[in-house]
Amino acid sequence: MSDITVRPLDVEEWERFRAVRLTALAESPEAFVASHAEEEAEPEDFWRARMQRSTRLLAERDGEAVGIASVGEVGEDKPEAAQLFGLWVRPEARGSGVAAALVRAGAHVAAEQGRTQLYYWVGTDNGRAVAFASSFGFRPTGSRRPMRVVSEDDGEEEVAMTLPLAGDRGGIPTL
Repeated sequence: MSDITVRPLDVEEWERFRAVRLTALAESPEAFVASHAEEEAEPEDFWRARMQRSTRLLAERDGEAVGIASVGEVGEDKPEAAQLFGLWVRPEARGSGVAAALVRAGAHVAAEQGRTQLYYWVGTDNGRAVAFASSFGFRPTGSRRPMRVVSEDDGEEEVAMTLPLAGDRGGIPTL
């Protein structure tokens, strides 16, 4: 199997991001707040603005897009932190290291931006996702919020997990 490469997308690559994002929304609608129909109808200006708000990471294998993730601000109250969000991997590439490569790249992007923490929101009932994040050194915080995606189970929550980006990298190797 060939190597996985992860790279940040340039604003001019908005169409590439749009195509992969729409594929993700169609394949895993339960994983996202937005819907495929909503985002498919958005004009070029929407996509260009989205590209400028956060760093969009594209994972590729042999030139084919196999996953995406984004790194953006947590909020004005946490200028030292970034958050990883919108992580998605094509079903046929799951379990092959794509998600891990995206998390590592996201941590490096955040560190290069001078951030000292990386947040990642995970469903409290999603043991697999919690274990995955923990394997990189992410640790749960006291911050919780209602699940942002539509769910059949009322009351589901997400927990913010955080990874220190300074000092001990919690399993994130340096480049």
